[in-house]
Amino acid sequence: AYPRDVVELAHGYTYSAHPAACAAGIATLEIYEKENLFQRAADMSEYFLDAIFSLQNLGAVTDIRGYGMFAGIDVATEDFPGKKGNLLQKRLFDAGLHVKTTGDASLISPPLVIEKEQIDEMCEILKQELSGL
Repeated sequence: AYPRDVVELAHGYTYSAHPAACAAGIATLEIYEKENLFQRAADMSEYFLDAIFSLQNLGAVTDIRGYGMFAGIDVATEDFPGKKGNLLQKRLFDAGLHVKTTGDASLISPPLVIEKEQIDEMCEILKQELSGL
């Protein structure tokens, strides 16, 4: 129960409008603004996308698309959809790079604080493992 003249914050589940999650979200937005992370990501995106698109002529790659700090790399389907994508995900993980794979598409979304050297390292791992498919 709550006073009738007070609007109750609608919460009660761990995943919807929980006060602690709201506080964490507000604090996160303050950090993004204070550290200028959105502008930094915008400035870094051209370097990131150039590095990712440099992989487009590797044999297993059928398509690359990207926007900002997000990219997708499709590999040729073999035998059944997802087979090569799953193999690539395992090989990348074993090489120290974790990417989300959906079917034969690898989705790459690095942290906004990534440095150019880390983008280079990531793309070198991608190049090595894509070349070996």
